[in-house]
Amino acid sequence: MVAVPLLSETVNRLNLVKGHLQGHVQEPEPHVSTCLLPVSNPTVPFWQKDVHKLHDHRSTEQIPKHSDIVIIGAGYAGVSVAYHIVSEKSCADLSITILEARGACSGATGRNGGHLRPDFYGYIPTYINRVDAEAGLEIAEFEIAHINAIKKVIEKENIDCDFTLTRTIDVWCDEESAKQAKKAYDQMVARKFEYMDDAIFYSGKAAEGICGVKGAKACASYTAGTIWPYKFIMALVEILLASGQVNLQTYTPATSIRPDPRGGYIVTTSRGEMHANKVIHASNAYVSGLLPEYAHNIVPCKGICCRIAVPEGSTAPLLNNSYINRTTDGTLSYLIPRTDGSIIVGGAAKLFKPFQEQWYNNIDDSILIDSAKDYYENYMQRTYNGWENSGAAVESIWTGVMGYSYDSNPHVGVVPRWKEQFILAGFNGHGMPVIWLAAKELALMVTQGREFETTRLPRLYKTTQERIEKARNGRKEDGDIIGTGGFSVTKQ
Repeated sequence: MVAVPLLSETVNRLNLVKGHLQGHVQEPEPHVSTCLLPVSNPTVPFWQKDVHKLHDHRSTEQIPKHSDIVIIGAGYAGVSVAYHIVSEKSCADLSITILEARGACSGATGRNGGHLRPDFYGYIPTYINRVDAEAGLEIAEFEIAHINAIKKVIEKENIDCDFTLTRTIDVWCDEESAKQAKKAYDQMVARKFEYMDDAIFYSGKAAEGICGVKGAKACASYTAGTIWPYKFIMALVEILLASGQVNLQTYTPATSIRPDPRGGYIVTTSRGEMHANKVIHASNAYVSGLLPEYAHNIVPCKGICCRIAVPEGSTAPLLNNSYINRTTDGTLSYLIPRTDGSIIVGGAAKLFKPFQEQWYNNIDDSILIDSAKDYYENYMQRTYNGWENSGAAVESIWTGVMGYSYDSNPHVGVVPRWKEQFILAGFNGHGMPVIWLAAKELALMVTQGREFETTRLPRLYKTTQERIEKARNGRKEDGDIIGTGGFSVTKQ
């Protein structure tokens, strides 16, 4: 492995030239994002306490002079696209370079809750109301398909990443919210969507006994998965590098892209320039740094997550399911149990949503969200029956930066106005059941010239100039990030 300089040195060099970077847009943009680079000293998540041997990897001492495909971002999206391209025999001659501003999988993927949880009825009713039932069904079935797809690749590649199939349980502790949730659930069942056969809803006195959450008024469950996300992605990175087709350059942020008069693009990085025939933008929250037209469409938003453990030598009460818990005041938390008895839990957005400066358009994942950083102290004791005397306490806590989209849908496909540039970003903190198969379909668009409409991607995922303009010309309060978006109480 090539020696890598400290990211702080790279960032300091970049800061000197940031104001002089040449953008790649053909016309002046009314808003240019300042969210170009991640910070150099992020909080350390539990998942990354044992850093993978390839975390800081550089395949070659210098960046390549040319690559058929340059992928910006070495997280879930970027690595997945590369994997699907390399997996195609017809692409064996293609060269791929992955540029990453920090270490591999150091962003949102390596900081999430490890929850592979498709949406059955949370966002789906709103998509149905905005478009039609078919559009909602497309998204639900696409997300559900990820459970088996991820299971299959883990088995095929023999990846050790603590993958577990489980039941995920939605919990409502407010009576009125529980009634609204049941109404939304019944509406989905009435549409005879086949996937709803896997879901079941409980109301009344039975709810608390079934889910174990104190004061539960209702709960619902269906099949989901849990995973060690960092281990999963880094195992894929090993496979990619072993293929010989992929050159990984960590601590090498892309700082501008401009068309080459001879064809393709010149990608400028902190360590020099390279030529690419095609470029894939997979940096999620940071995508507007190179594509400023997305500044209002995909906004970096911080979240918080932690690991809770019982004292060493004691046994944690058994918890078999993953959860989405909603308190009486509507504070939502997502939670997964681990085989070692510890708990990964995060969320609590209701606490910090009023303080926009702490999370909205904020890329500083070196600082915890002040209004929520203490929320998970004694969380298990006050939330779950049987945990009162467990001694469970927060063992580690971290924050991460996610890319939230104006209309709650990811942006996938050809970047409008830019031939041979592609985007896979804007996952709204819900990328685990979206990215893998979206990357598979995008790989076909990149390598085979497939039109979006010929892929299996849900139609609402397509990035379009119309979506770009809607966010750019609209108020942020009218979008789904700051506004309510018309979502029901089932929103995850």
